[in-house]
Amino acid sequence: MNPSPPSEQALPASPAGPGFRSAAVARMARMPVATLRIWEQRHRAVNPHTTPSGHRLYSPADVQRVLLLRQLTEQGHGIGSLAALDSVQLQELARQLGLDSGGKARGALRSPGAPRLVVVGRALAARLQRPAVARQLGHAAQVVAVFDSLSEAARAGVGAELLIWHAPELPGDPPADLQAARQACGARRLAVVLRFAGAAATRGLTEAGVAMLREPADDQALGNWVASLEADGPRQPVQAPETPDAPAGPGPHGLLPRRYDDATLTTIAALSPTLACECPRHVAELLMQLSSFEAYSAACAHRDEADARLHTYLQQVAGASRALFESALEYLARHEGLALP
Repeated sequence: MNPSPPSEQALPASPAGPGFRSAAVARMARMPVATLRIWEQRHRAVNPHTTPSGHRLYSPADVQRVLLLRQLTEQGHGIGSLAALDSVQLQELARQLGLDSGGKARGALRSPGAPRLVVVGRALAARLQRPAVARQLGHAAQVVAVFDSLSEAARAGVGAELLIWHAPELPGDPPADLQAARQACGARRLAVVLRFAGAAATRGLTEAGVAMLREPADDQALGNWVASLEADGPRQPVQAPETPDAPAGPGPHGLLPRRYDDATLTTIAALSPTLACECPRHVAELLMQLSSFEAYSAACAHRDEADARLHTYLQQVAGASRALFESALEYLARHEGLALP
């Protein structure tokens, strides 16, 4: 159980996911809470979720809208003229003004010739939209499609120059869907972001000419890596092995499943630097690493019974550590006024 002080009570989450109090959103946007309330109540510029107890909770999408409205009003636009615009229209207006998502003028707008990216993994796709990545690229990442799996990308067949796959854990050989997804997209380059990978996986990716980046990597390093991919020339098509994915082993008894997926943790990690400290971001990143190692240990090949017991033990240790850090994240969230799902 989480040893929280009796005076602290967690707010319920909104239906859209994590919820942020008005004070936290105002602090992120660097504006008075009173101004945010006027935008909400008088101009109907944003519509946060209201809990049965009367608390206003802003979803991540609401927060991004407030930040966008804030940067546009700082450029001289009246909130009354902006309130009726949807998020796509607001983003287009910001693009025309040459603003990045942090409200600062960019040296150049998104280049029409920027390589088109297909990303497999929603958490990574969210990171690619951060301002630090755009600064390293010299333009906003032109992500044309985001998929949850390689097989989904292979079925969709969206055309792109680069295909980037987020594979937090890859204990065995690269899956056959890797080649199918690349061929469906017509991508000249294939890249993968890894946390934990076995020797067979990295060897197979290297032999196939797949670019690799190891996590954790900060946004600047990620941007530099993607920039090098964009500047690189065509590579030989990836020859994926015929061996199918190794099935993941069953979870150990007594361990609770993950409470927060990578997409939620990535949202928290991206927003936390505007809060009072960096701890929520660090804990969110640790949780993603622990969850990946937990899954990686469960899927590792076993040479014998003793080896199987070792990997089960490592899985249990990682799962128990994850549960402890999930409780720590909840404690930090209450302290910062963030309601988690």
